[in-house]
Amino acid sequence: MPYRKKEETIKLKQDAIDVIREKYEMISPHLNERGKRLFAATEALALGYKGVTLASEATGLSRVTVTAGCKELKSGEMLTGEKVRKSGGGRKVTTVKQPDILDALTALIEPSAFGNPERPLQWTCKSQRILADELQNQGFDVSHMTVGTLLEELGYSLQSNKKSIEGLNHIDRDAQFEHISQKVISFQEQGLPVISVDTKKKELVGNYKNNGSAYRPKKTPVEVNVYDFPDKELGKVNPYGVYDISNNVGWVNLGIDHDTAEFAVESIRRWYFKIGKEVYPLAKKLLITADGGGSNGSRVRLWKTELQVLASELNIEIHVCHFPPGTSKWNKIEHRLFSFISQNWRGQPLISHEVIIQLISSTTTKTGLKVLCELDTNSYRKGIKISDEELHCVNIVKDDFRGEWNYKISPTC
Repeated sequence: MPYRKKEETIKLKQDAIDVIREKYEMISPHLNERGKRLFAATEALALGYKGVTLASEATGLSRVTVTAGCKELKSGEMLTGEKVRKSGGGRKVTTVKQPDILDALTALIEPSAFGNPERPLQWTCKSQRILADELQNQGFDVSHMTVGTLLEELGYSLQSNKKSIEGLNHIDRDAQFEHISQKVISFQEQGLPVISVDTKKKELVGNYKNNGSAYRPKKTPVEVNVYDFPDKELGKVNPYGVYDISNNVGWVNLGIDHDTAEFAVESIRRWYFKIGKEVYPLAKKLLITADGGGSNGSRVRLWKTELQVLASELNIEIHVCHFPPGTSKWNKIEHRLFSFISQNWRGQPLISHEVIIQLISSTTTKTGLKVLCELDTNSYRKGIKISDEELHCVNIVKDDFRGEWNYKISPTC
């Protein structure tokens, strides 16, 4: 019998919560902060014993807020005008007392387009305590708990680091990141172009399943092919991206042939003539940040000889910084461009080249990302061998630090 009474009590409590929640969901959009507080307090007082707990659970307001509402109702005190709290009520938020703190925190974790694009803290540790210590060193009064709140306000969440490292850490990993950082800062301060480049994952063209989901009328999913056998006519596409770090503008060269170093450099060439030349008309230098492997890898001879052709054609110095092995996910283009393209076309079958171009070109973000895309119908031969003599003709100067990763190619006379 006691057990049955306990069950009945639990059911009554749940019924009370459900009723309050239903009423609150209907009326809360029409209430301000004070109205919500007083509504919850009214329900709590009507329930009596444990009313505050039940009202808090039903409305999502804290017990402290509901209790304050109860005291306000019992006191009979009226607030005049548009006030929802007593004068001086509530703590001043950190961003009001320290208006520069968000900019300082952003500079530590994800610099703005015109700030430092790489920071050691970004890839070594994002602990709230470490960030709080860094901010305190800059003169801010902040705790690690407040840093957590500010991160949430900035749109950051705690992410798992599963599969974030593709290989063993290189001994000069952090030093290379710092080298890239200094190089990028130097170029940006001079108003020179800095681009991040890479090839996005190859995609099948046709009526195939595309990961993700999109809103459609209920029970009307897009029907796609059961098997992902490539269409002999449409084949695959290689989206090679060029991302202008300073201006938050992306360029995608949609190749339909092989992903080679010749294709990679041609993509950069097309970016320059379509966008770069107009944005940076007086620039005599260009900085490229790229992965250590793939068609633009640090060991690819054809990549260097093709860059030599481009440097001479454009009459500019081309500086290159490669990311260390196993760190391709830190390349800006991955999370500033490619990730948003994937979000934009999720759940959409890539049925034709025209559809792919349209989906890529329509990619935007709240921070103002713009993307242009063009189809590249050229053929690119695989297996081109570059001899030692041909490589020797490349007018290349290696940096003092890790010259195999960092170098410049100057125009030939």
